[in-house]
Amino acid sequence: MKRCGLLGEKLGHSFSPRIHQKLGGYEYRLYEKSPQELDVFLKSGDFDGLNVTIPYKQTVIPYCAGLSPRAQAIGSVNTLVRRADGSLWGDNTDYDGFSAMLEQANISLDGKKALVLGSGGASKTVQAVLRDRGASVVVISRSGPDSYDNLDRHADARLVVNTTPVGMYPKNGAAALDIRRFPRCEAVLDVVYNPARTRLMLDAEACGIPAFGGLLMLVEQARRAAEIFTGNQVDAAVTGRLTAKLARETQNIALIGMPGCGKTTVGRALADLLGRPFYDADEQIEARAGRKIPDIFAQDGEAAFRKLETEVLAELSRQSGAVIATGGGVVTREENRDLLRQNSTVVWLQRDLHSLPLAGRPVSQSRPLNELAAERMPLYRAWCDAAVEVCGPEETAKAIQRELKI
Repeated sequence: MKRCGLLGEKLGHSFSPRIHQKLGGYEYRLYEKSPQELDVFLKSGDFDGLNVTIPYKQTVIPYCAGLSPRAQAIGSVNTLVRRADGSLWGDNTDYDGFSAMLEQANISLDGKKALVLGSGGASKTVQAVLRDRGASVVVISRSGPDSYDNLDRHADARLVVNTTPVGMYPKNGAAALDIRRFPRCEAVLDVVYNPARTRLMLDAEACGIPAFGGLLMLVEQARRAAEIFTGNQVDAAVTGRLTAKLARETQNIALIGMPGCGKTTVGRALADLLGRPFYDADEQIEARAGRKIPDIFAQDGEAAFRKLETEVLAELSRQSGAVIATGGGVVTREENRDLLRQNSTVVWLQRDLHSLPLAGRPVSQSRPLNELAAERMPLYRAWCDAAVEVCGPEETAKAIQRELKI
């Protein structure tokens, strides 16, 4: 069996092993190497083929005895194979991956200005694809003629592409620029795939700008790399199917709904059913505060509780492939919506108000339930991707599984 893998400096976030397991026919490992370890690894490492990621897409080029015409022209390598004589040959399948992203975005580029954020290996590939499709490319970097300090000169940009790691797990929530500064922008593409929606993408969507993450690019470049590793063709239709499947598997399922509707019990049942980790936001809050939620309300007030809830939610939402039970009032702070949306499918658990328990629920006890429901129901409806009626933990968990096609 061929020995393949991913080479990079920090790889804890990578989805690549599960992609290549489905493409099949070879072992696939993560090779996390520091710059000091790189020389020995590339010269004598026990591998037959590698994908290459940040920050080594240009660093590996001097180690290659040969390059594909595309890799040579672009000056970036993301796929290596060890040839029979032991030498390395480099190719660039990121070109195919980003081309698939552009096709997904379905925008015309001929003569339009495209801003590319970053100047590393991924940027070089993105620039090549955009220029081949007729775009006028401007590279934005931290220094040089076009930097983040003079973005106003490019307010007419029609496309913004992020090739930097800004906003990537585990540093979720950051954006390299404010997309509102580009009123003519028609689309935002971010090569980051974890989280599913970066801060840049969320900001774009809030402005009505279509935004696309890097998962499709990741899968398509992997499909092409698999062909290079094995010498066998892989059906191009695999990319769409595998991308959709991976998105379902890696995104969290966040449960929202009225206090007492069963988010915790249903969440545990759903996590057991799907073999996923489970996190209860209220339990995490109590653990952090060292007090029960009614005591936090009584001693610190609701505002302090809500602030703590947002902090906990920010941590939980960085997870991938988990089930998260939120508190009933999570929808009362708008900033929580984007925290959930960055990496979660949100499911609203619906339950008859008359059957909701009140004990141990400070807000439910302090206000008429009908009044609370009238305030929150529109928010649950607006925030959710799917709504499911509660009918017992196991039955509801199965209903969610069916609804989300997991």
